[in-house]
Amino acid sequence: MPRYDLLIKGGTVIDGLRTPRYTADVAIAGGRIAQIGGVSESDAARVFDAKDLIVAPGFVDLHTHYDSQVFWDPWCTLSGWHGVTSVAIGNCGFGFAPVKPEDRERAMLTMERNEAVRATTMAAGMPWDWETYPEFLDSLERTPKGVNMLSYVPLNPLMAYVMGHQAAKERRATEEERERICMLISESLDAGGCGISAQLLGPGSVQRDYDGTPMITDTMAPEDLLAFAAVLREKQRGFIQVLGGSPELGEQLCEVSGRPLIWNALVLLLDQHGNTYGHYKDRLRWLEEANARGHRIFGQTVTAQNNYEFSLTDWNLFDPIPAWRAVTLGSVEERMRRMRDPELRRAIRDSYRPRPFIGALSTDIPDLRIAEGFTDEVRALEGYTVGEIAKRDGSHPVDAFLDVALADDLRTVFVTPPQEFEMDAMREMANSPFALPGISDGGAHMKFMTTGRYATEFLTFLVRDNGIMDLEQAHWRLSGYPALAAGFTDRGVLREGDPADIIVYDYDALKLLPTERLHDFPAGDWRLSQKADGYRLTIVNGQVTFEDGECTGRTPGVLLRHGRTAPDALVA
Repeated sequence: MPRYDLLIKGGTVIDGLRTPRYTADVAIAGGRIAQIGGVSESDAARVFDAKDLIVAPGFVDLHTHYDSQVFWDPWCTLSGWHGVTSVAIGNCGFGFAPVKPEDRERAMLTMERNEAVRATTMAAGMPWDWETYPEFLDSLERTPKGVNMLSYVPLNPLMAYVMGHQAAKERRATEEERERICMLISESLDAGGCGISAQLLGPGSVQRDYDGTPMITDTMAPEDLLAFAAVLREKQRGFIQVLGGSPELGEQLCEVSGRPLIWNALVLLLDQHGNTYGHYKDRLRWLEEANARGHRIFGQTVTAQNNYEFSLTDWNLFDPIPAWRAVTLGSVEERMRRMRDPELRRAIRDSYRPRPFIGALSTDIPDLRIAEGFTDEVRALEGYTVGEIAKRDGSHPVDAFLDVALADDLRTVFVTPPQEFEMDAMREMANSPFALPGISDGGAHMKFMTTGRYATEFLTFLVRDNGIMDLEQAHWRLSGYPALAAGFTDRGVLREGDPADIIVYDYDALKLLPTERLHDFPAGDWRLSQKADGYRLTIVNGQVTFEDGECTGRTPGVLLRHGRTAPDALVA
């Protein structure tokens, strides 16, 4: 009987520890890396020839929103298509637990606008066999998974559960409510939650509730947030993830919790929501100084070139601008009616200023290009920019933009050019001792962007094509370092005895494929997607989940309570 289930033979090993690359065999048995060295082929049930290929740890994606998608897509694609073997969900304070049965529809509506996944899709795809957060983790554990999953305790549903949704937006918690929320956080951490998360974008937040109001944590009292963070000190474990918030508040969170903070986001221009968080040099200086003061703070960076492919049927990333928000809330019919309203249209024109970006777009409205039309009138405009159409018709760019969309019942697909990086600045930011690449937002905004591709783009565009760092450093940044930062205790590196989360790929052939629209979501819904060429094997806990880009159907992923693998979780 073979000693090993799989032998990866003769590959170039990059172990995620910044060890210089070397050639070796990697043998897998019982879901774990049994040996790295020279192994006889006769000892293995299957041998995969990895000559001239890279063998590396699977990527660890710390910023995803697969909280609903995992229930109908076990491999959490896009991430699963791009070599990701472990993900963290519950980011930004968003999630679905705890939620009372009578509040489930409200919870899905909140995420519909915020993350651009339709409530009907979530209702059709989620089992909703939980109310509390521990019950939610139990449901995740029962659910077949093609990736490993770690979950934050998100503060939005928790505060709504205790205070009521509206009250949580309008006032700070009472002493009794605060104590109960802290008790529920403690209970959730005991069940396996890895820490707490919150979005702190203030009243001008770009990521809003279905009714256009900010999310609960956007306007929460800092005193409440600090009280919740103090629970982590009592437990002496976990970490905190925040989107936004001042550097001062970030350091306060570290002070009261005694735990690490993953701060979003380090950006050169804008993140995928259109936010900027201060000049990157200032933020790099702050991270260095804060860590020197004893506060363990990591800056998660936007490393993918933000570009959008969107229609006004689902677009919500103009939400910081009140005039735009007034016409992009509600159903398609309601949006169209408001976009035709002369007064509302005038308000949008009055708010318009020619500038490098608007909302989340790193481009101006005249530079939007029409990629796809659905009526003869709009099909004839494919390839033209809004600015060209406005000039032809002698109209305002806002009017040209809206009139084209209205002629198509808002289905017109507009595209932006990729956000261009100043490569020396990206090299400086990405190589910071405290920078973590990523913010994939996998599971969110899938009707207009594909930043779940970030790991592939990092290796190809930034490392191979522009040489911002060597491959050993890149794999540490994409696997070993995020695993360390987020408390994955046995993931992110190739080490004998650890779970076998491994990718094998052809570095020269690795490339992104064109975007495509897939109609593979529940309730007939679609998403924008992007795959890759060059990945030969993706292995999760010793089992091949993707081979040459094709899914094997295996679901060996596990729920990582506190980032740890239960001793009996891996199957032989």
